This record gives sequence, C-alpha cells and structure tokens, in this order.
Amino acid sequence: MKSDSASTTHQPKLAVLVGVISKLQDEDRSKEYLEELEFLAETYGVETRKWFTQKLEKPDKSTFIGKGKTQEIAAFIKENNIDVVIFDDELSPSQQRNLEKELGKKILDRTTLILEIFSQRAQTAHAKTQVQLAQYQYLLPRLTGMWTHLERQRGGTGTRGGAGEKEIETDRRIVRDKIAALKEQLLTIDKQMATQRKSRGEMIRVALVGYTNVGKSTIMNLMSKSHVFAENKLFATLDTTVRKVTIDNLFFLLSDTVGFIRKLPTQLVESFKSTLDEVREADILLHVVDISHPHFEDHINVVRETLKEIGAGDKPTLLIFNKIDAFTYEKKDEDDLTPITKRNLSMDDLKKTWMGALNSPCIFISAQNKINVDELKSTVYNMVKEMHVKRYPYNNLLY
Repeated sequence: MKSDSASTTHQPKLAVLVGVISKLQDEDRSKEYLEELEFLAETYGVETRKWFTQKLEKPDKSTFIGKGKTQEIAAFIKENNIDVVIFDDELSPSQQRNLEKELGKKILDRTTLILEIFSQRAQTAHAKTQVQLAQYQYLLPRLTGMWTHLERQRGGTGTRGGAGEKEIETDRRIVRDKIAALKEQLLTIDKQMATQRKSRGEMIRVALVGYTNVGKSTIMNLMSKSHVFAENKLFATLDTTVRKVTIDNLFFLLSDTVGFIRKLPTQLVESFKSTLDEVREADILLHVVDISHPHFEDHINVVRETLKEIGAGDKPTLLIFNKIDAFTYEKKDEDDLTPITKRNLSMDDLKKTWMGALNSPCIFISAQNKINVDELKSTVYNMVKEMHVKRYPYNNLLY
C-alpha cells in the first residue's frame, strides 16, 4: 500500500480470486463470497479469469493456502499472464510478502481491495481524507511484519537496536503523525457538518441505507427529482448527499449514504464516522434491499448489524424491496418432492412469508422502472407526517 494513496497509476487488467472452504464457510458460502469479490474486482477495474478455492482447517502461516495450492495458482498465472491475485480473506503481512515472492504478482486481500476502491471513488476532500485515515489505520499495526525482512538485511545480527528496527520506528512515527493530522482535519470537517445539520431547521430527516449497489441513489433521484450519481457498481456513492424533498405539502430532508458490505473494514467504519452521522441522527431510515439478489436476506442482516454497530439499530425503518422487475424464481414441478427453498418462492409467496409478517412496514418496488413508486412516496409521506405531528403538535402545516 502506498503511503499517500492506495490507488495505483497503472491498474492491473487480469486477476484470479482465491477463497477458502472451512468448517465455518461451506462450499456454497465460499461461492457466494467469491461472486461478491468478483464484483469488487470489476469495480476496481480488473477482469477475473478464474476462481481458486482451498479446503482448510486453519490457514497456512506462510502462504495462507499452503504450498500445493500456491504452486497451482503460480502455474495458471504463468500460462495466462495474470496481473493480480485477490484473496477473499485478510492476509498477514508475512503471508502477503511470501505470496508475492512465490507468485511474482501483486497480491491484494479483501480489505486492501475495498480500501483501494474507496480511494479510487473518493471525489471530495472530505471523502479523500476519510479514506486516507482508514489506509493509515490499516497500515500501522502491519508495519512490523512488513519490515521483518529489512531487520534481517539491515540489522546485522538481527538484534534489537539494528537499522531495521530503527526503520520500523521511523515509519511508525510517520504513520502516527499522519493519522493524528488526518483526525484533526476530520474533526474540523465534523464540526462544520454538525453545524450544517443544525442549520437545516426542524424538518424531519430521512436516510437511505442498505447494502452497496441496491439502488439507493436511484430512489434518491426519484424522490428528490435530483441527479445524484447512480451506477451499477459497488460503492458508487461515498459522500453523503442531502436533498429537500416535498411530497404534497410536506417537506423533509432525504440523505443518501455510503452502502454497507460484509467484512467492511473496521477502519472505514471509524474514519467515515462523520458520513455515518447522517444515519445516526436521522429520524427515519429507508432500508433498501435488492430482492433480485440470491442472498438478499444475508444483506439485510449485514445492514442491520452495521446499524447496531453505529448506534442506529432502533430507528423507525421502512424496508424497501427494490428491483422486483429483476426478480426470478425456480418453479418446482408437481412431482418434485424435494424440500421447497427460497429459490422456489414466487414474489407473491415471498410477500406472505417473514418479509410481510415480520418486517412491517415494507414495500416492493422497482425504482428503475418506476413500479409502485407512488405507493413508496405515500408510505414515506405517512411516516414523516406521523412523526412531524408528534414532534410539532402546534405546527400550522395543513396535511
């Protein structure tokens, strides 16, 4: 990782992905994670040529995946001119260094990949500062492992006090100073943003939340008649966008925030605190779900856990099942006696299951094709109105 930016001047073009199968992660779950990792790689700007999986009871200390699998990957790399190898799990500095030596290619793990994507997509000074802070926080505890080989090379006998150890201490001091400076910058920005939030008056605040790439920005554009950037890639939105929305004669503020993802680096959650304050301080959450995704239930759980982590898990929430136009299911034959799974349920069936019963209020829409958008607006209107009446009972607004 570069000290000032995780992005590279020349992006690699071809990649292989590496995942594991273990007691805690069976073959189906490993496939699911690698599918998402491939989407992350595409967002980063590389094309995936092959997946590799390795069954492990515990990671190999040297290369994570063991000597045999490393040699198998090395042979494929040589035959197919691969530029980068991406692991779905976090690697230790020594594992990354050993793999780079064995494979002779750039090695990324999931955490580093997400940090690189955030670095690519950061547009404003605020977002860039948050990403840089996350990068340095990720780098600091890894410095010792990254400099082990220099201790041997420069430290003479390898004893304490050698040149290698001095190099580590120098780098630690530089990184700590960078972290302190970036935190100071963010503290100033946080105060400015807090002042902006206070200056918005007494309007009810609504925040769009959800897994990354579920259509939050498209819904934002529909409801606010704005032109927020929306793209079919992960983390299209890093900076929070706030718009004043009017439905009939009722005004409220709607914010679009960064999407969540499983295994989201803790450094990013911490550094994006000021961005996530929009969620923490919102009165109502609109939790958007891509119902066409085969693992949307897992996505719901990831978002709910992340909301709990940032202290926003108990807010009034409308669950919005988006992309119903892309929803498909496998209809079972009458003579098929195997157990029914979620894949065999139609949209009507799903509405009668836990989603409708346990997640009220909820709504099913297609933001892209504008299906049930009027119902969405009506539902949001009623939620905002109910809260506004309770909070400001003597307000002269005519509903």
